[in-house]
Amino acid sequence: MEPTEHVDVLIVGAGISGIGAAYHLEQKCPDRSFTILEGRADLGGTWDLFRYPGIRSDSDMHTLGYSFKPWTAEQAIADGPSILQYLRDTVAENDIERHIRFNHLVTRAEWSSATATWTVEVTRADTGATEHHACNYLFMCSGYYSYKGGHAPEFPGRERFPGPVIHPQEWPDDLDYAGKKVVIIGSGATAMTMVPAMAADAAHVTMLQRSPTYVVSAPDVDRLAIRLRKLLPDGLAHRLTRRKNVVLGDFFFKLTRRYPARVKARLIKSVSDQLGRDYAEQHFTPTYNPWDQRVCLIPNGDLFEAIKTQKASVVTDHVDTFTETGIGLQSGQHLDADIIISATGLEIVTLGEAEFAIDGEPVDFSRTWTYLGVAYSDVPNLATSFGYLRASWTLRADLTCDFVCRLLNHMRATGTTVCTPRLRRSDRDMPARPWVEDFSANYLQRVMSALPRQGDREPWVNTQSYARDKKLLSRPVDDGVMQFTNPVARSVDHVGELDVSRS
Repeated sequence: MEPTEHVDVLIVGAGISGIGAAYHLEQKCPDRSFTILEGRADLGGTWDLFRYPGIRSDSDMHTLGYSFKPWTAEQAIADGPSILQYLRDTVAENDIERHIRFNHLVTRAEWSSATATWTVEVTRADTGATEHHACNYLFMCSGYYSYKGGHAPEFPGRERFPGPVIHPQEWPDDLDYAGKKVVIIGSGATAMTMVPAMAADAAHVTMLQRSPTYVVSAPDVDRLAIRLRKLLPDGLAHRLTRRKNVVLGDFFFKLTRRYPARVKARLIKSVSDQLGRDYAEQHFTPTYNPWDQRVCLIPNGDLFEAIKTQKASVVTDHVDTFTETGIGLQSGQHLDADIIISATGLEIVTLGEAEFAIDGEPVDFSRTWTYLGVAYSDVPNLATSFGYLRASWTLRADLTCDFVCRLLNHMRATGTTVCTPRLRRSDRDMPARPWVEDFSANYLQRVMSALPRQGDREPWVNTQSYARDKKLLSRPVDDGVMQFTNPVARSVDHVGELDVSRS
């Protein structure tokens, strides 16, 4: 089937990563044509999909926002609608929407060595039709979780409970929880966001967790950022605030690695000061060290306030069974509920759940080696944008976009059409390490075996460190590992030689 269109670069996903990729291509590769394929009917990705009460960022917007577009709102910890508007403004200001094809869900991508192109199969969500799009370079910006649905454990007795059981990824617009008893199962950022938001109107909200999570309370307003904007141009104020927040975040993470016991004691004490020692030890004292899993941000201590006013509570226990009136726990306790929210996490996926093939052979990404956390061994002309687990997603997305643009410009300057990371002879005996190390969160561990491997040497690493990635991803792209070739040109030359010999 003839492709619907052929462009230099196809970007998959019109969320925060894909929009950023479009901006970087416009600015740094203005001679390259590109299209964004978005499976949903609107832009925004995460910030359009999730509609649950209180939806907000868990990172400050000076680092979750783009390096090129200052965040000028007062609240640094922003709500979902504000972030979505920020993305819409970015698209409008840079005339990006004309490049977006909505309702174009990518299901398969196949590389042809003969033509040095990717052919991408798309299912139209609005019509059900199948289309094919071709490109020279494929940039996957589709995020890290499934849009089909969140992680939903099988709870015993589910059929006995007559009320709504809702996953936050599938929030209904018409849910009325005013005056209702709500139980939220989970202890991650989503649950801790929803508890204070719903407690304002619900009769009572209970957060039921199997095990505690570390939390830290901080203001949602960055006073220094506000002062800098009054004194300096927005762009300079944004850069300074961004750098300050990156340095502070990195400093905190290094403290957790160097002095885990001290940091743990300080975090637990901060909760004790709000809720009392017994409550903190029972419900906010994890068994792991800080940043072995993500630390949850509590803006303005809103979760603590909901608990102190008895509008909300935390229970640490395991579900035994759902009942006709709520949830029975393994301890024998029973939680009454009118509504149950299953904030049990996401389903992590590789490259947007699409199938990939090279010259007809399926690609098993679990057998590949990650190249700088951006590309994959022996997979040509492909990059993915994957952010940080311990810092803002967009910090790495910006670095990745800059790297991809330099890669494309190098190929243009050298007259090459294909770039493929390949193991050196000295790399072939590398010990395989997990794609992400020292991060024990269940949502990632469930799928680690399906993710690419990393080695014990550069560039076969996925550092999850902004400071290190800044150095690695700013190095010359022609590093001896990324191989640049022009097989199509060689094929044409060879055909020409054969024609001459026959004449």
